[in-house]
Amino acid sequence: MATAEQTPQPRLPEWLRRSEMNWVALHELKSDLRRHGLHTVCESARCPNIHECFGRGSATFMILGNECTRSCGFCSLPRGRGQPLDPDEPENVARMAEQLGLRYVVITSVNRDEMSDGGAAHWAATVRAVRRRLPAARVEVLTPDFCGNRDALRTVADARPDVFNHNLETIPRLYRHVRPQAVYRQSLDVLAALKTEFPALITKSGLMVGLGEMEAEVGQVLRDLHEVRCVVVTIGQYLQPTRRNLPVVRYVEPAEFDRYRDYGMTLGFRNVFSGPLVRSSYMADVVSLEPQINTDEHR
Repeated sequence: MATAEQTPQPRLPEWLRRSEMNWVALHELKSDLRRHGLHTVCESARCPNIHECFGRGSATFMILGNECTRSCGFCSLPRGRGQPLDPDEPENVARMAEQLGLRYVVITSVNRDEMSDGGAAHWAATVRAVRRRLPAARVEVLTPDFCGNRDALRTVADARPDVFNHNLETIPRLYRHVRPQAVYRQSLDVLAALKTEFPALITKSGLMVGLGEMEAEVGQVLRDLHEVRCVVVTIGQYLQPTRRNLPVVRYVEPAEFDRYRDYGMTLGFRNVFSGPLVRSSYMADVVSLEPQINTDEHR
């Protein structure tokens, strides 16, 4: 198999180039996060939207440390056996969210497969801490699969997040290549189990394109998600975060993203946010809670 270093990258198209760079806001928010001992997936995963989101005082908090026990080919997070949990982290996340005046709080985490509950109790403590400090805020959780542990899923859902997001990331054919320690059917079952036990919960999932999938395969993923009563879907372009990660196979043109959005809406999703720079937590407050939005405005 060709490595990222051996495979020449296609030239970055104009529609993926960002000109605005809010360096002042970026450094100010980073300094505040470090003072609270917090991480964001925006930084750790090298999100291309970080300047925009930090510029408007928004961030996706990442809990359970900054080392992941898995080795997904698309992800730039440090690999490790897992750091000791910070007992102050739930309250620090809540305090930072309050300081930012957030009305919509997004929380994600690394995988902690070495823990019996995958960190679910810590997840629940964080959601509840945010609820105490910001009772009017909405909370979205973007969780791992917890190795399919239903008790762990229940623990997080019992904390009453408004939106439960678990990403499929890619098509089934590419799982061994892109997500070697995950199982496509298990991720679908996570979403199905949540909707069965918590029918009022807004369930959400996302995937990346540009890794070698075919358009028909993306359509099948959308049908699979609709079958398990997923409500919201995000679709964005994969961008290689470091030379160690998987190379981009192709840059998907905006018209193809439009077709994914239109097809998903015909299936009956509440919202399909599909565009080159879309990420699973990008514009999450609008995407998850409002009717269909105009993707063209967020390219």
